[in-house]
Amino acid sequence: MPLSQRAPLWRALQAMTFSALALPFAAAADETSPAAGLPLDEQVQYCGSCHGSDGNSSQAGTPSLAGQPALSTTNQLIYFRERLRQSEIMTPQARGLADEEIQALADHYADQPVAEPTEERDADLATKGQDIVASRGCASCHSSDYSGREQMPRLAGQREDYLAGAMQAYRDRTRGGPDTTMIDIMRGFSDEEIEAMAHYLAHFEE
Repeated sequence: MPLSQRAPLWRALQAMTFSALALPFAAAADETSPAAGLPLDEQVQYCGSCHGSDGNSSQAGTPSLAGQPALSTTNQLIYFRERLRQSEIMTPQARGLADEEIQALADHYADQPVAEPTEERDADLATKGQDIVASRGCASCHSSDYSGREQMPRLAGQREDYLAGAMQAYRDRTRGGPDTTMIDIMRGFSDEEIEAMAHYLAHFEE
C-alpha cells in the first residue's frame, strides 16, 4: 500500500506495543544509522546479523521480528528514531531511517514465517503460564492466538528469554518509551509467574 494511503506514521506513537528491537552495533546517538539509504535487501541483511536472516532470532535477548504486525514494528522503530524510547543499541540504528524505509522493513518482517522454538516445552510450566495469561486477558489485545494485531506485537513463538526480559522491564519500570499500559498490567508479577508466561507464549500451541 502506498505511503499516502496508510494511517499517518505519527499516529502510531499513540499506540500500545511491547515489541522491542536490538542490534549489537555501537554508534553515537546523533549519528545516522549505517542502514539508512541502503536498498531493502541490504537493510534486511544488516538487521539479520542480530534478528536472524529470516527474522527469527537465535541471539540471546534479541527479539524475533518474523510475523510481527507491521504497525508494531513501525511503532518501535519510530520510538527509537525519535528518541521517545532510548536504547544505546537501537536508538543509533534507527536514526536517519526514512518513513518509507521503516514501513518497508516492517512489511518485510510481517511476511516472514515464524520458526518453531528450539527449546523443549515443559508441559507443567506451560500450563501454569496459560492459566496466568488467561486470567489477565492478554488475548483481548494480542489476539486469541497471540499473533498480535495492528500495533499489538506478536507474542506466540517469540524468544522466551526476550519475553521474560520485556515483562520484567515493564514490571520494574525500566523499559522506557511512551507506552505505560504494560507497566500497569505487569505490576506485582513475580519472576516465577513471568517465567511461566514467557514459556507458555514462546511455545504456544493452538
